[in-house]
Amino acid sequence: MKPYGNQLNLKKKLPYEGKKDSKQISIINIKLVHKIFDTINISLLVLIFTLFFLSFDSQRKWSNIYKTLSKTRAINNNLIDYISKIEEFYISELESLNIYRKTKPEDLIYLDKLTEKKENTFKKNLSTFIEGFRDSKYQRGY
Repeated sequence: MKPYGNQLNLKKKLPYEGKKDSKQISIINIKLVHKIFDTINISLLVLIFTLFFLSFDSQRKWSNIYKTLSKTRAINNNLIDYISKIEEFYISELESLNIYRKTKPEDLIYLDKLTEKKENTFKKNLSTFIEGFRDSKYQRGY
């Protein structure tokens, strides 16, 4: 509307039939737009739930992997401790080699080998049995 003096210039009114057609076209367009938005919303919901379950599954897998990595790290730390103790032992052994002097045959003292008495096991067992009767270790009855 444009004011022109005291008169208002109005747009030409459409006939009744034109309004009916435009209303039908606009209702069809609105229904089409609603269907498009509905399909977009449904597809977004499906996508969100799919990604949610995928992320939940990957989080579970990551938790299992992290648990095994933690166990492996603990085992490696124990191995490092053992390796450091072994290295310390070998280093001390290598250092002790320099402390001791090497022996010569003149430094060694040879001892005569003592002859061992071979006892008869039957006599030994019989003597302990007889001593047991004398000491009342073995009693008759109960």
